[in-house]
Amino acid sequence: MRNSFHTSTSRSLSQFAAALALTGATALLASAPAHADATLDKIKSRNKIVVGVMLSGGPFGSIDPSTQKPVGWNFELAQKLAQDLGVELETVQVQPSNRVQLLQQGKVDVLIASMEWNAERGELLSFAPTPFYRVGGVAIVPADSSIRRWEDLRGKDICISQGSSYIKPVSTEYGAIPKGFKGAPESLLALRGGNCVAAVHDATLLNPLVASNPDWKNYRTITPELIPGNSVAWVRKGEQDTAAAIDRVIQGWHKSGWLIATEKKLDITPASPALPELHNKYKNG
Repeated sequence: MRNSFHTSTSRSLSQFAAALALTGATALLASAPAHADATLDKIKSRNKIVVGVMLSGGPFGSIDPSTQKPVGWNFELAQKLAQDLGVELETVQVQPSNRVQLLQQGKVDVLIASMEWNAERGELLSFAPTPFYRVGGVAIVPADSSIRRWEDLRGKDICISQGSSYIKPVSTEYGAIPKGFKGAPESLLALRGGNCVAAVHDATLLNPLVASNPDWKNYRTITPELIPGNSVAWVRKGEQDTAAAIDRVIQGWHKSGWLIATEKKLDITPASPALPELHNKYKNG
C-alpha cells in the first residue's frame, strides 16, 4: 500500500509539475507580443536609429561626389526622423534586392527606401501607415525608339531592379521580359549598353534624369505612371510601437508643411500632388 501510495503521489506531483510548466510556457507565449517590439526601446537606449536608405541617383538619393556623403530626399527624411525622435542617425545604403532582408535581419531599424506599399510587402513587414510620398513607375527609352506605349514592350527585354514592385505588372499586364539588376544604376548602365530596349524605375528618378541631366538628353520616358503607390516607412513585422512612433513623426511633417518645403528645396519636379493633399488633411488635426 505504501509503495502504491508513493507511486501514485509521485505520479500526481509529476503531472502537476508538467501542467504547471505548460501553463507557464503558454503564459509566456501569450505575453510575447507585448514584448516583441524591442526596437523602439533599443533606439532609445543606444540613442541612435539605423535607417536603410536608397541612394540610386537623382534628387531622391545619391552620393555627393565632392563629400562622398549621402544627400537627397531619402537622406533628408532619415535625418529629420532621427532629429524628431531625439536620437542620433546612422544610415545604411540599401538596394531593392536586399532592403527587406537587411531589415528582417536587424541590420537596420527602419527603411526609408523608395519602397511603396503593396499587399505582398504588407504581409512580410509592418509600416507607418501615413505615407510620405506617392510615386509610380515609368519606362525610359532612347528618344528615337519605336516604343511609345507600355503595350509596345510586349516580348521585349527590359532592365529593372531586382525586387522592384514593377516587375509583376510590366510582365503580366504588358508582356515585357524583365532582366533584373542589383539596382537602378546597373540597370540604366545596361540600357545604355543596349542590353534592353527600356528600363523601368520610379518616376521620381527617371523624369528628372531626362529633364535636366545632359547625359540623358537623348532619352525620353513612357507614361502614364505604372501602379502609383504610397511611399511608407517600413519596420519589422509586428513592431507596432515603432511604427506608431514613426507615424506620429510623419504626420507632424505633413502638418507643418516640412515635406512640401523639402521637396522645393531639393528642386524635385514635377511636384507631387499628394503632398498638398496630405498637408491639408493633417494641418488642422
